[in-house]
Amino acid sequence: MSTPMVSKHVMHIEKRIGVRLLNRNNRTLSLTEPGRVYFDRCKTILDDLEQTELELGSLNTAPRGTLKITAPGWFAGQRMADLLAEYRRRYPEIIVDIAYEDRIVDIVEEGYDLAMRVSRAMDSLPAGFVARPVRKIYFKLAASREFLKKQGTPKSPEDLTNFDCVSGGMFSSWPLFGSNGQLEAYPRTVQRYRTMVGLPNALAAGLGIGPLPDLLFDDPVFKGVLVPVLPEYSFIGEQTLFLVYVSRKYVPLKIRTFIDHVLEFQAKAEAKGVK
Repeated sequence: MSTPMVSKHVMHIEKRIGVRLLNRNNRTLSLTEPGRVYFDRCKTILDDLEQTELELGSLNTAPRGTLKITAPGWFAGQRMADLLAEYRRRYPEIIVDIAYEDRIVDIVEEGYDLAMRVSRAMDSLPAGFVARPVRKIYFKLAASREFLKKQGTPKSPEDLTNFDCVSGGMFSSWPLFGSNGQLEAYPRTVQRYRTMVGLPNALAAGLGIGPLPDLLFDDPVFKGVLVPVLPEYSFIGEQTLFLVYVSRKYVPLKIRTFIDHVLEFQAKAEAKGVK
């Protein structure tokens, strides 16, 4: 609709219910308090209608539509590509729209259907969200074989002060977890990456030692190139991959099929001995 047409409809609603919904001036528009209540209630009604239609449609049709997903940047590897390729073969009428980014996305505000998040726990989720655990993930220190051949291998966390290291995120020290609990290591940082996206390639290029999620050791790009360093320690402790989505009475079929696919894909990988 054009802006004048929208204004005409809003004024008609205001006249019919006897309540002003918008504050108007020459430069801006804003909702009044009754306008906010009216908007939220109408949005809930439309969401319920959408869910009803999705539920009815899923009874006799194949899954279809666009599935909008957010995932950490370091997920953009071969393993994820294989998972999505297999999903595409199974559900050709679903278009996956995935964003790889190292930030916490507001799923509702930004219009995502599902988030893949790695965290220690999802207790901090707002009410109304569901978090399905998929697998444990451990971040391990890693380096290229070539780097270790030239520079040697640290024997203890304290040795990291004598080795070139590549940091990810905002860590000035590295929290390492071992059999004796947590300790702080102080690496000799020569490069810092604000996100995890470029870190695996930097380590593969022989720049130093840095933290990586353990699943990247099985990625065809890095397998045989990167090896664990101080494998008895994990970086930032045990983490879990969760599938996070808004709780609904009727979960859209495109979301349900993707969740089931991820869980099945992981189960097959574990059966083959792949982390």
